[in-house]
Amino acid sequence: MYDGIVQDLIDEFGRLPGIGPKSAQRIAFHILQTQNFDVSRLAELLGEVREKVRFCEVCGNLTEQERCSICRDPRRDESLICVVEEPKDVVAIERTRQFRGLYHVLGGAISPIDGIGPDDLSIPALMRRIGENQVQEVIIATDPNLEGEATAAYLSRLLTTIEVPVSRLASGLPVGGDLEFADEVTLGRAFEGRRKVE
Repeated sequence: MYDGIVQDLIDEFGRLPGIGPKSAQRIAFHILQTQNFDVSRLAELLGEVREKVRFCEVCGNLTEQERCSICRDPRRDESLICVVEEPKDVVAIERTRQFRGLYHVLGGAISPIDGIGPDDLSIPALMRRIGENQVQEVIIATDPNLEGEATAAYLSRLLTTIEVPVSRLASGLPVGGDLEFADEVTLGRAFEGRRKVE
């Protein structure tokens, strides 16, 4: 434990997701020890982000305008919608350069233990988008964990009632991984998702 504002700074960094006590301490000491670290620029950026960044009115992605750059891009295939949990998932899929459709960000996943149900997500907005547009396929790309699977199952049941083709991202063994280290669920899904070699 440190005295006064140093500990306050460490505690504040520790409140960020994915930052444990040791990482929070390292960040705080980096700021304190690095002479050319521009603290005022960091504070300015944090203020600007709070003021300027919002969620896209169409898909829920992060943007500084009313619509994100993906929703504004006329080259995107409007008949495909990829449903993700968070804006960071859009970035991950975009890095692959494999998907040229549009996205819909739910704003989380169904998690009864955390008190998050379907009504807490942007599912009604997704249903409106599908109803208003000529959507040929909805790709569900929620995380392959308990909450993501529950969300995918819920969406699948909901979307089959309006007869929209639904697919789910395949899951299985990572490239470069060893079979001996794969858990039973991952290995089972790899078998289920196998395809013929041509």
